[in-house]
Amino acid sequence: MSTFRRSRSRAAAVLATTLVASLAACGGDDGDGGGDADALTVWIVEDLPDRVAATQAVVDDFAADSGVDVELVAVAEDQFNQVLTSNAAAGDLPDVIGALPLGQVRTLSANELVDTAAVGEVIDNLDAATFSESALELTADGDSQLAVPSESWVQLLVYRKDLFDKAGLAAPETYDDVLAAAEELDSSDVAGFVGANVAGDAFTAQTFEEIGLGNDCEMVDDAGEVTLDSDECVEALEFYNTLQQDYSVNGAQDVDTTRASYFAGQAAMLIWSSFILDELAGLRDDALPTCEECTGDKAFLAENSGVVTAIQGPSGSEPKTYGEVTSWTITPDSADSATQFVEYMMTDGYEPWIAIAPEGKIPVRSGDSAGATDYADAWAKMKVGVDTKAPLSDFYGPDVLEALTSGTDTLQRWAIPQGQGDLLGAIQGEQPVANAVNEAANGTSPDEAAKQAADAIRAVQDSL
Repeated sequence: MSTFRRSRSRAAAVLATTLVASLAACGGDDGDGGGDADALTVWIVEDLPDRVAATQAVVDDFAADSGVDVELVAVAEDQFNQVLTSNAAAGDLPDVIGALPLGQVRTLSANELVDTAAVGEVIDNLDAATFSESALELTADGDSQLAVPSESWVQLLVYRKDLFDKAGLAAPETYDDVLAAAEELDSSDVAGFVGANVAGDAFTAQTFEEIGLGNDCEMVDDAGEVTLDSDECVEALEFYNTLQQDYSVNGAQDVDTTRASYFAGQAAMLIWSSFILDELAGLRDDALPTCEECTGDKAFLAENSGVVTAIQGPSGSEPKTYGEVTSWTITPDSADSATQFVEYMMTDGYEPWIAIAPEGKIPVRSGDSAGATDYADAWAKMKVGVDTKAPLSDFYGPDVLEALTSGTDTLQRWAIPQGQGDLLGAIQGEQPVANAVNEAANGTSPDEAAKQAADAIRAVQDSL
């Protein structure tokens, strides 16, 4: 699920593909997938040239400190499985893989390509108490840690705090709060809410997963049975459909149109990811806020927006936040220095690594000892943006920054905790959840739309 990763140019993707292909062809000298103690091969699932260059600088610092030679390889996310399969077949795996999304961690695990003992050693050395508990749970399989969680982005309900305050509305933390605000603020000039509804679109599915999690709607239960047609899921779809039908704008809504409406001052609430924060502050020229007030103050919306990371429904037992955790992992037969490298990237190299894109790299390790917040504090001061750079703290108050860092404590995902990460990956092509949202928006009853989606997921599950 990579909707919120920055758009990459085709040239960059081709460059990264060429790099991977050439390295795969060359292979390692020993041919056994591992290296000696003084050499490492490290893949990162990230191919934007500026980010690869910044990562190379961190890797070079490690090499200078440790005396270990490191070969860094950038792999495009949408080509990862193909590259992994071909290199595994050739016995040419890297020692370490970083910037791994949760789904790809499960892919590695399913193919027995994780050295869980080495990963567990890193966690023990760093102290599990310094990590977000939910991030550790999402990157574990029972008692086995599959990866070392590094950072996250979180899904946000962004809202016009100035409009809420003027109307005397509470922060939109529950279904009832959101509906009340949408009804109060909806007008001919401002939609009460905008959210994705396009069929076949991962962004639509991600948006609804955030809504569903807050109502204890799960895609599958602990026994692996598909439950998207449960009462909790139907209730969540009914809620989202009411927002779409009664308080939103007409037509198809996607990642671009929802942002455009909010940036134009034409929406009181939207659901997006933490990647929106630098754009909301006017730091990216190709995605500038366009509201009337923004003409004289590009940061107007940032200064007048609040965020909520978990929206709790009437059937929800506790707040839950949708997001992505990216991690480091170690492959079998890796070089002895693999654990040393990962520990470095989570200590001396941690702040430089997060600083590459702070808006999408919220630390899941808040400090270097239990209770410490030095990494989280440093993150809040890091510069974000594309064309203009400035710290998030220049635009957002402590309440927003605290919501972002604490949001990692309530991170949840469908299917992964239930051991069904492969199923989650398998439905990405068909996108039955996004299709259900679209069907409901076009007149199908939420109950029937949820049933259709559940049946489609069951069909995929039966084929695995």
